[in-house]
Amino acid sequence: MTKALLLGTTGVAVALAMLAVGFVAGSPERANAGTGTAQPIQAAAVDTKIDRTEVEGIIRDYLLKNPEVLLEVQDALEAKQKEEQRIAHLGVIQSAKDQIFNSSFDGVVGNPNGKVTIVEFYDYNCGFCKRAIDDMQALTKSDPDLRFVLKEFPILGPDSQKASFVSMAFHLMMPEKYAEFHSALLGGQGRATEAAAIKVAISLGADEATLRQKMKDPSIPEAFAKTYDLANKLAITGTPSYVVGNEVVFGALGQEVLAEKIQEAKAAL
Repeated sequence: MTKALLLGTTGVAVALAMLAVGFVAGSPERANAGTGTAQPIQAAAVDTKIDRTEVEGIIRDYLLKNPEVLLEVQDALEAKQKEEQRIAHLGVIQSAKDQIFNSSFDGVVGNPNGKVTIVEFYDYNCGFCKRAIDDMQALTKSDPDLRFVLKEFPILGPDSQKASFVSMAFHLMMPEKYAEFHSALLGGQGRATEAAAIKVAISLGADEATLRQKMKDPSIPEAFAKTYDLANKLAITGTPSYVVGNEVVFGALGQEVLAEKIQEAKAAL
């Protein structure tokens, strides 16, 4: 915010400086003393040097009298940056559509053939993700055309990474029970760890020895690497974050906001 305001102030300063230059040097003619007639000024004779202190004084006086200009510049800058980010996101979404929406490593909740897909980047130890699980369950229950993709994005330390290794291995073994696993681990009490994840997997019928062997599958770290790279391209640095249609949505904004984004994505079909 501070950086943007500084940029806005700089822009105003530049504009006023240009205005000052035009005021001093921009007039093409002057009155001939004693005659009342205008005589052209020779370009070479024009002194375009401007006193720096005087210009700074003009700028300072203008900003003090019109501080709302800074807010206008800030709003314009934020709008420009938001539009640039939207265009950048759109390019990434279009070029990596299959990786975002149809990765074989991602779990799916709701209608697997739904008309609209929402993708959530999440971490099992993210408190906001734990609260957002209610949004996912409510949305998939109320909208039979919604396909909800769960993309593992463990960024909150080793425990999260190990829990996600178990989760990915369980998904490879028993994809039909992945939604139950996800809800149990993310919605459970306490910190998600490898041990906690294995306990949930066993409770759902997974063989521990087979699960541990599946956790060594080299395709799992490869999938994580692709997700981290994708998140970087989409400027996703926290969880939960979502991709809905052609838009990236940051943060746990709640069921109503996500429902609005889903409806917008439907309207664009």
